[in-house]
Amino acid sequence: MGLSTSVLAIDAGNSKTDVAVVAADGSVVGAARGGGFQPPRVGVEAAVDVLADAVGRAFAQAGVESAAHVSACLANADLPVEERELAAALRARGWSSTASVDVRNDTFAVLRAGLLEDAEPRGVAVVCGAGVNCAGMLPDGRTARFPAIGKISGDWGGGGGLAEEALWFAARAEDGRGEPTALMRTLPAHFGVPSMYALIEALHLERVPVERRHECTPVLFATAADGDPVARALVDRMADEVVAMSTVALRRLDLLDDEVPVLLGGGVLAARHPQLDARIAELLAERAPKAVPRVVSERPVLGAALLGLDAIGAPPEVHARVRAHFAP
Repeated sequence: MGLSTSVLAIDAGNSKTDVAVVAADGSVVGAARGGGFQPPRVGVEAAVDVLADAVGRAFAQAGVESAAHVSACLANADLPVEERELAAALRARGWSSTASVDVRNDTFAVLRAGLLEDAEPRGVAVVCGAGVNCAGMLPDGRTARFPAIGKISGDWGGGGGLAEEALWFAARAEDGRGEPTALMRTLPAHFGVPSMYALIEALHLERVPVERRHECTPVLFATAADGDPVARALVDRMADEVVAMSTVALRRLDLLDDEVPVLLGGGVLAARHPQLDARIAELLAERAPKAVPRVVSERPVLGAALLGLDAIGAPPEVHARVRAHFAP
């Protein structure tokens, strides 16, 4: 298999982890899926234990115990200090026979996966899943990124943020503090309760589990599609945030005047909501006219694998074989 040039690729999100073992010729010889990666909630070691389960199964399938290089794109690796801490934790597991480990935020996996097959790593990606994040990259290794750890770092939106906003507006509409919105009816109906008061009580007492709050986001988009002004305004604001992050990253990398991709990933953007897509395209045309938006359909673990192959200097045909394996 050529362990001297093999790559262990890890893409770990909040809800799931994908692992792939790539041989020297670009063949994917082992793969596994595991649980979500949430070090802020469970601690670094427990979070890495979740990765270890999937990595162990992928190595077993490949018939190896380690790889030469580990390329890990991880949710919650939002700051360089966190990337260093997580890289040390992964290195301690012995998954790299050469102790070669790169850890990046999972946004970089979407960016690298979404670049065209013959393209150099040059562009910007925005991921809108549970939260929202953005990263840009140049072939010389320079990057542009954001802390993306919530409101304290200036973030707004993502699936979780949109759910909270939808609940906020619906609660105020029902009790009279806010403007009318159909969300005061569509949100309780989705959860099978008669009113926002009943839904607030169910959420507060956890009769509706906390993890189900994300279900508010598709209800918000459906309500917006039916023409509700409050819901539509929230969708437009999400588009504004996506474009704001994109254009700032492009500016930092001196790419505003270049024809480069703006790659869109994560559950909210991958759902292809017409209003959101149209608003993003409209705003990008105004603020970064040469940017080319594209929703990424490729699996992010492909991006982690390609970043690993970049790191070891693998030839183009190896990259192409990996990309073909993960073709959507």
